[in-house]
Amino acid sequence: MTQNITQIPAPRVPFLDERTGLISREWFRFLNNQYQLTGGGTTSTTLADLELTPSLSSNTEDEIAVLQQEIEDIQKQPPLAEVVAAKVFTVNYGSFFSTQTQVAAVANTPYAITFNNTSSQYGVYIDPTDNTRIRVGRPAIYNMQFSIQLDKTAGGVGLFYVWPRVNGVNVPNSASQVRIQGNNGEVFVAANIFVPMSNGDYLQLMWATDEITVQLLAETATAVHPGIPSVILTMTQVNI
Repeated sequence: MTQNITQIPAPRVPFLDERTGLISREWFRFLNNQYQLTGGGTTSTTLADLELTPSLSSNTEDEIAVLQQEIEDIQKQPPLAEVVAAKVFTVNYGSFFSTQTQVAAVANTPYAITFNNTSSQYGVYIDPTDNTRIRVGRPAIYNMQFSIQLDKTAGGVGLFYVWPRVNGVNVPNSASQVRIQGNNGEVFVAANIFVPMSNGDYLQLMWATDEITVQLLAETATAVHPGIPSVILTMTQVNI
């Protein structure tokens, strides 16, 4: 039979005796009993023992080993700044060209140049519903560069104009003029311009001529040279 040696007083027993103002007899017996059970004021534990670190269990040692390995793995990773730069600040770019000869049906009428091939791209792309539009996927300033192979199929003189549009609006002070003369006269035209664009904006390269015998010429590869696109356009993000 287990004996209740603690003799815990009932909750209704006051801690202090109201008549004497001293601790009540029941609580005194309880506290004195606890005192005796815990050694009566004596202990073999010294202050030096209290200053010692408790011995680790095998489980604790295993947990520390795992934690140390995790720290080493984290230290092997590249700095956060490099990870952020690689994922967030990758430069957008695109290179596009056309293997089709492009002509003007009507003189002195603007036409948007078409593109049917992509050399390489990241964040800049040909609109899948309109191959005259080059779209960008990030707000930035872009360096637009182009080269065009011009040809004239009849005698006389023809004027050729080229300029960019953004979202259907001509970029101010961006046009170039080229004079081409004579049947089979050929001219190579190139230029570049910085264009600020927002996410989802599109760029078109426009052209016009006062002579419909002026065309953007494409030729297939020969034993002498690779194919000649009628137009090559590159877009490169120049700021982050």
